[in-house]
Amino acid sequence: MRTLGSAARTVTEFLVLWLISAAALMMIDAVLPGVELASTGAPGPLGSAPSALALALLFGLLSTVLWPILLRAMLWVGPALLFLFAFVGSGLIMLLSVRILPLATAESVTDIIILAVLLSLVSSAVSGAIASRRDDTYRMMLVRRQRFRLRRKRSPDGGSDRPGLLCIQIDGLGHKVLQRAMRSGVVPTLAAMVHDESHRLMPWHTDWSSQTGASQLGILHGSNHNVPAFRWYDKATKRIAVFSNPSDNAERERERASIPGLLADGGASRGNLFSGGAEDNVLVVSRMKGARMGGGGTGYADYFIDPASAVRTFIRLVAEVLREIRQAWHQRRRDIRPRVRRGGIYPLVRAFTTVVETDVVVAAVIGDIIKGRNVIYVDLVGYDEVSHHSGVERPETLAVLRKLDAEIGMIAAVAAQADRPYNIVVLSDHGQSQGETFTGRFGETLEALVLRECEAGRPQPQHGRWLHHDKDVPDVGAQGRGAEGLGYAAASLRATPPPDRVTAPPERPVVLASGNVGLVSFPLAAGRATMRWITEHHPSLLPALTTHPGVGFVLVAREGKGSIVLGAHGSVEVDTGFVAGQDPLADFGPGTLERIRRTDGFDNVADIMINGRYWPDTGEIAAFEEQVGSHGGLGGPQTRPFLLYPAHLPEPPDELHGAEQVHRVLSGWRDLAAAEARAGLG
Repeated sequence: MRTLGSAARTVTEFLVLWLISAAALMMIDAVLPGVELASTGAPGPLGSAPSALALALLFGLLSTVLWPILLRAMLWVGPALLFLFAFVGSGLIMLLSVRILPLATAESVTDIIILAVLLSLVSSAVSGAIASRRDDTYRMMLVRRQRFRLRRKRSPDGGSDRPGLLCIQIDGLGHKVLQRAMRSGVVPTLAAMVHDESHRLMPWHTDWSSQTGASQLGILHGSNHNVPAFRWYDKATKRIAVFSNPSDNAERERERASIPGLLADGGASRGNLFSGGAEDNVLVVSRMKGARMGGGGTGYADYFIDPASAVRTFIRLVAEVLREIRQAWHQRRRDIRPRVRRGGIYPLVRAFTTVVETDVVVAAVIGDIIKGRNVIYVDLVGYDEVSHHSGVERPETLAVLRKLDAEIGMIAAVAAQADRPYNIVVLSDHGQSQGETFTGRFGETLEALVLRECEAGRPQPQHGRWLHHDKDVPDVGAQGRGAEGLGYAAASLRATPPPDRVTAPPERPVVLASGNVGLVSFPLAAGRATMRWITEHHPSLLPALTTHPGVGFVLVAREGKGSIVLGAHGSVEVDTGFVAGQDPLADFGPGTLERIRRTDGFDNVADIMINGRYWPDTGEIAAFEEQVGSHGGLGGPQTRPFLLYPAHLPEPPDELHGAEQVHRVLSGWRDLAAAEARAGLG
């Protein structure tokens, strides 16, 4: 009976979609001057009804048959442009339909494409309404499609009794921010997990480099050694390595090939910087080819297999761009501070991360659940991207968080209906700290400050050394999720590697930024430049940095004596912890010296590591990049992400320090299910 009911429902839905599509064609015929349907001569719109019915039926059938073929032919363009090319594909199918059944005439190919797009739009709206009526979400349609494909392929994992592990990362969401969002009703799905005691919530502590590259490398591959920041200068290769570059990320993975990745055992990586050892990857930067507008197209094709998905995503993308423009205008009009400029390509970057990437990776996760993958790790990046430019807890940022919570609720609902049980873990890779940027507070960038002190006679900045800007500061190349978002979007919005992957001129220092961490490297210095070398070559640099009101502390090496942390009124020896004068690390909390000591032991630590100032009274930092909410160093909630895990799993240690420990916890939960399954078989 259930089979008959399902078949009847499918036939009914097909008839409804066909009739509405035909009606849409009749309306287009009436309002679009360049398109005309053949008429039987009957009065009014009924004259074109037979042509509309026939053409709508043929277009639907050809789309079903030809769209997968066209999709594979278009995969070379990458995920960021594929949904745009989908409209061209729909136009070609409509052109073929008109050729086979000459029941419509058009003045140009453009009219044909418009006709196809409008018809796809109607199909998308009707399909979404049908799905919404039954399941309260558009994407639940994907469940039936995936089940159908699974039955055809007869995947061996779909019916396993061994619980799978599903890890959902909300990028950039701090522990305290999540707690407040739970109390205020912003994230009802996550709040319900805690309230019904099915899950437990705890914070964990990042490494000094509190950014996605370091955290995901540690979580997915078990080691983030030699990762001092989002980008750093490598003296061995004389190049700048950056986590938004696919080849750099692939190199980081190869360096850890001896460590089993979290996803190596039948896993899937979705929207991450790294694969985690998974063979199945969707929008994973380390597996993208930078020379091809987003690189290899494997994986995300399933989402675009239906042209309606492309239309739906495109509409939501345009709406998100307009929403960002409106919100940025309101922020300027109300003079909300701190703020940064939000123009240029940022509205497109935001729309890509919050709409296109989210749609694609969530659809991929639904497919993974239906297929019964052993372990899945997905990164939802929208909150982090918007937080950088709008603020950590501004209304528009929390609105994005609310949408991500709804996505998680939908994923959990699918998992509850899956043939295989799943342990759902929700976590973040870092938090964010807010504040006026370094440039906004002091009138010059960190690079300008360093170069001015290194180069005698360098002109003073136009606005003076410590002058506070009263106007929006210019966007001078934000990293964070802006470039990281372009990293995810990776190579999706540009055809060449990132501009910061260049050979540095040896005659001047290389100054880089990762949130409120600054890195200064001297290419002319053999090995790591010592405090003596820096003082001899640039005598005013270290005094200028350590006494600057926007700098919290500076890490440098001493010749034969180990490294030292310098502050405005004191210092700390890294090896011994001996404090002379006022402790420069006092405001940064317990465990700070251990984090610094670990980074100090990296082969590629910068000659000068700078951590920006932290103001404990307000919880603010001054990022060296143009970001309202930022992360990458120490100070405030950026170093306190969260871990939300099923209550029946073994408890992690009370204090989780570093991404490598999180990897061990997740790997233990993954392996526990396998061990229990083996014990049951025994």
